[in-house]
This record gives sequence, C-alpha cells and structure tokens, in this order.
Amino acid sequence: MVFAIVCVSDRCSQGICQDKSGPLIKELVSPLGKTAEYILVPDEKEKIEEALIYLCDDVKADVVLTTGGTGFAPRDITPEATKAIIEREAPGIAEAIRIKSLQITPKAMLSRAVSGIRGKSLIVNLPGSPKAVRESLEFILPVLPHAVEVLSGDTQSCGGNYDSK
Repeated sequence: MVFAIVCVSDRCSQGICQDKSGPLIKELVSPLGKTAEYILVPDEKEKIEEALIYLCDDVKADVVLTTGGTGFAPRDITPEATKAIIEREAPGIAEAIRIKSLQITPKAMLSRAVSGIRGKSLIVNLPGSPKAVRESLEFILPVLPHAVEVLSGDTQSCGGNYDSK
C-alpha cells in the first residue's frame, strides 16, 4: 500500500513550528506500506487542493492522509478543499473516527473532517494533534487494506456473497 501525507498548517509551513503529526502518521502506517510523499502546506484552499490532486492523480497514492485544518478556526478549511476535489464521499470513515474520539473527549464533536475517493485514492482528514492522530489512525488502520483492495477493483472478497468455483 502506498501512502501520502499532507500536513496543513500555516505555522509549520512557515517554519515557525515543527510538524509532529506527519512523522507520526508515517510511523504508524509503515507496517502497512510505504509513504511515497509528505507535503507541508499552509491553510489555503488552493494549496491543499493542489497537493491532494497531485498525490491522487500523479503519485497515485492508495491512501492520502491529511493532518490539521479540520476544526472551527477561521482558517481551518481542509474539509472544504477535500470536498472540492473528491469524486465520491466515504462518510463512514470520518463518522467512525468521530464516534471513537467522542469516547475520549467531547471536543471530538467539533471535528469537521471528511473522507472521500478520487480515482483509486482514498483521502482521510485527520486532526492536527499527535494524540488525536494516533487515536484516529489506530482505529481505522485495520480497514484500510480492504478499502484499498476494493478501490483497486478487487471486489471478490466483498460481503462473502459469492461461492468460488
């Protein structure tokens, strides 16, 4: 599986702060595959869209994980940028992360994160904090191999409705 990471942060992209979530994502996904690209962008819709399109269309990452920009702050626009470039939504992933996170903190209901599909790439918005990234990823990592398998067109194991001959 090929992963790509987009850290969305004005301060990190300006070198004021160091991104801690992106490297953590890379570490957590490493048992499932390689990280082909890591991109740091400011909280600007066009920059986020450009990064996502590049990672899906050119790099052809199986899974693109964003970190940051999913809250209520005026410049938090990662969900809007994601929605602008996806072809199909995958709401169950973001909903599951919120449900799991609500068991930890009521602040999880403030997440506006989304998930969706562009081509054969799955995009998942994750929170910006390393703690929340870890909690979210540990919950969804087990389903990502199946998601990627189905996105690639291999639907033979879906639902168990078919007898092999």
